[in-house]
Parts: sequence; C-alpha cells; structure tokens
Amino acid sequence: MNFTGKIAVMGGGSWATALAKIVLSTRTDIHWYMRRPDRIEDFKRLGHNPAYLSGVLFDTDRIRFYSDINEVTEDSDMLIFATPSPFLKQHLKKLNVPIRDKWIVSAIKGIVPDENLLITDYFAEYYGVPEAHIAIIAGPSHAEEIALERLSYLTVACRDMHNAERVSRIFSNNCVKSACSQDVTGIEYASVLKNVYAIVAGICHGMKYGDNFQAVFLSNAIKEMQHFLDTVHVLERDITGSAYLGDLIVTACSRFSRNRTFGTMIGKGYSVKTAQLEMEMIAEGYYGTKCIHEINAKYKADIPILEALYDILYERKSPTIVIRRLTGLFK
Repeated sequence: MNFTGKIAVMGGGSWATALAKIVLSTRTDIHWYMRRPDRIEDFKRLGHNPAYLSGVLFDTDRIRFYSDINEVTEDSDMLIFATPSPFLKQHLKKLNVPIRDKWIVSAIKGIVPDENLLITDYFAEYYGVPEAHIAIIAGPSHAEEIALERLSYLTVACRDMHNAERVSRIFSNNCVKSACSQDVTGIEYASVLKNVYAIVAGICHGMKYGDNFQAVFLSNAIKEMQHFLDTVHVLERDITGSAYLGDLIVTACSRFSRNRTFGTMIGKGYSVKTAQLEMEMIAEGYYGTKCIHEINAKYKADIPILEALYDILYERKSPTIVIRRLTGLFK
C-alpha cells in the first residue's frame, strides 16, 4: 500500500473540511471529492467551502477537486471518507472502480443502516478491502475547533498497529495530536453511542435539568457504553480514554454538537420531525439509535439509556415520561 501517494477527502461537509485542512498541513496537495459541481465552482471562486466552515481559507492551487467518485478513486491511493453514515451507500452505489487495493480511512461516526454494519466491516465485506488496510479516525474533535486551530486530539485505530501509526502521521500537526489503537470495533461502536447519549443529554438540557444531573447522566452513560462494548467485543480497553469518555464528554456538552442541539430541541417540545427539518446538519445519533437497538436484539446487553431514546425517537413516547422513568435508574 502506498503511503506516499495521493490522498482524497471524500465529502463536502464540516468534518471533511476540517480533515482536509489537517491533511494539507502535512501534505503538499490533496484530492477532494464533492458530489455537487456547483459547490466546487463556488469553492474555487471564493477560496473556501461555501456551505461549511466558510471562515477557513484554502489554497485551491493545492487541491484537485472532483465531482466524479470513480475518477477520484482511480486517481487516489488513500480515500478518507467523511460523509454521514446514512448516505454512504448512496455515494458508493456510483462506484465501479475496485477499492480493494486502496487505503480506506473512515472518519464516519455511524453505522451503515439496513445492514447494521460498522463502516470498517462494510468496506471489508462488500468491497473486499483487507482489515489491515482500513483505519478509522475518532475524537474528541469538533470540526469547528480544528478549523480554529485549537489544540485537539485524534485517535487513529487500525487492526495493524504499525499501519495505525503510519496513518496517524498524516493527521498530526502543531494543533492536532494523534494517538493509535487497535480497538477498531470498540471505538467505532463508542463513536455511535456517544452521539446517542449526546441526544439524551440535549433532551435533558432542553427540559431544564441542570449540571448536577448532567454529571450523573454522563457517569451512567459511560458505564452503559462500557457494558455494551464488553458485550459485543471483548477486549481489554481503558474506557476513560479520549476516544471513549473524551468523545462522549465533548459531544454531550459542547455547543458545537449537532446531536446535543437536536436533543435540546426535542427537550424544548419540538417533534422529532420538526427538529430534523430545522437542523442544518445530520444528527447521526438519530440513525445510530435504531441501528444499535436492532443490533442489541442479538446481544441483549442492558442499555436503558439507549432504549429510552429509542422510545422517544421511534415509538414517539413522551420525553417527559421516558426521562423521568430513566432518572430512577441512575445512581
């Protein structure tokens, strides 16, 4: 696999934009795939992403843009996917170029709906990419703070630790520090669950639950996360690590968190549909809740927080009643 070849960022959202900024700090140029040609033309004209993180300026002479997924795949050695998980299959349906010999880096914090597969498992099973050639990027790292060049930490996970270290160097600069892990499955599930718990934290915030309660909630959420991870993927891991607890805290507490914002709207009385319509970006925890609920039918882990959110989002039960019942379980 070629670590000195061309790197492509796949996606045009805020996370993709932040990752492009990081990679351009460590590489001379990048390829960048965006689905819409009009966005590319605006980007070239303005020198920044016209739709996301518009305050971040780019030297467009160092970027080769593509709106054809097959062309960018053919021309690139490493593909960094940063699209919302519900739309990944839709993008890949257009792909007819083999990717089994490419490096795949997933910055997607979600699960492929319907198949209920982790992103790495989806690429391995459906596209024949070897597990040792697939890496993931985890937080805690809001795109907005990376764009502001505030000190941030990433975790790069790959089942081959040597490859994780090689990939991590692409995402390390003066403002971004990268650690390595082999817990691909655990970190991928944790990245889904932290979005789920952030929605619940937002609901409670919207219902005027205070900081005292939020601290207790997060304590119980990390315990639930550990229980689920230990059930589905037995591995010695430190749940207090930044890819687990750290990502949970920032997603559940930050004003930049779209999942917390989505939950806050529901807690204030918005319907789920209205909250979704008013959100400018995807709250991945909405989709992750259903995926984990269905996956857990096999494992039967005790995950009352997630099930409470499932009742609110998909069974249309009253947030007031569901949250009040949930608080009775906390210690």
